[in-house]
Amino acid sequence: MLYPLKFHPVLKEVLWGGDRLAKAGKPLPRGANPKSIGESWELSGIEGAESVVAEGALADNSLSELLEVYMGELVGDKNYETYGLEFPVLLKFIDTRDRLSVQVHPSDEFAHQMHSSRGKSEMWYIIDAEEGGAIYLDLKHPLSEEEYDKAVEEGTIAEHLNRIPVRKGEAYFVPAGTVHAIDGGVFLAEIQESSDITYRIHDWNRLDRKGHPRELHTALAAEVVRLEPQEGLSITKPSVPNEAVELLSCEQFSVNLVEVNGIIEADYAPLDSFVAFMCVEGEVLVRAMGSEMPLATLETVLVPAEATDLTLKGKGKLLEVFIK
Repeated sequence: MLYPLKFHPVLKEVLWGGDRLAKAGKPLPRGANPKSIGESWELSGIEGAESVVAEGALADNSLSELLEVYMGELVGDKNYETYGLEFPVLLKFIDTRDRLSVQVHPSDEFAHQMHSSRGKSEMWYIIDAEEGGAIYLDLKHPLSEEEYDKAVEEGTIAEHLNRIPVRKGEAYFVPAGTVHAIDGGVFLAEIQESSDITYRIHDWNRLDRKGHPRELHTALAAEVVRLEPQEGLSITKPSVPNEAVELLSCEQFSVNLVEVNGIIEADYAPLDSFVAFMCVEGEVLVRAMGSEMPLATLETVLVPAEATDLTLKGKGKLLEVFIK
């Protein structure tokens, strides 16, 4: 029988990673440097980094194994018809000690054609940021293909991007094709399509651990990049106690900000989708399907689609992720 599920996080050691995830008690990979952990994959169906149930009767089962058995009961009938045994979203916590590369992600159509994969639209919720912490998001002004190619060749593409200082509680949408990067000193939650395809455009002339320049993917990036500035990428909204505030609803996923201050009771029966909660502040008790699951800051829980009545109790802020 299904119940609200927690999974073992998959931590990633990277050049630009920090120490917040290790300090939060996330279990480190064997031999990993606790000061270089950039990502905690909280809910993942990506091959080689698949989530495994952490506790309860279904402990040690992978996400794909659950899908094989429970199908629409786990993710919703419509989602199962659309995605089959592929879990449709990837949820992460990201900690940046240094800047990420300037990069872009492909659309679903391009990724399917080139990689037999889904594309990658994503959104960010800022959990915390040091003074001076910022993101690079989209172009300041339109570029012709020639101007773009010249900026990439000369290593000046970052000069054409919006550098946006960020603060706790802000949220941003990064649709496929949008040039972006995250500066150092930023801690955020990332909700994205189930894809690990990234095209690096510029990496600040940085070397890898072996002293070699990191691989760039400029030819592929040039095929997918949007050269016109976009509107509506800042999706920040204030939370409202005991209500779900919609931050984003796109074709690939929807995200609400839920501030729990006491008790929230909700009927999820009409949704026909799984619901994942990422706790970004405080502690909340999740009650569903006859089970209780405590959820602390930087923990994630997956509530199966067959859950109907759900209760949230405590004091905290959650990102509620599902597919409409």
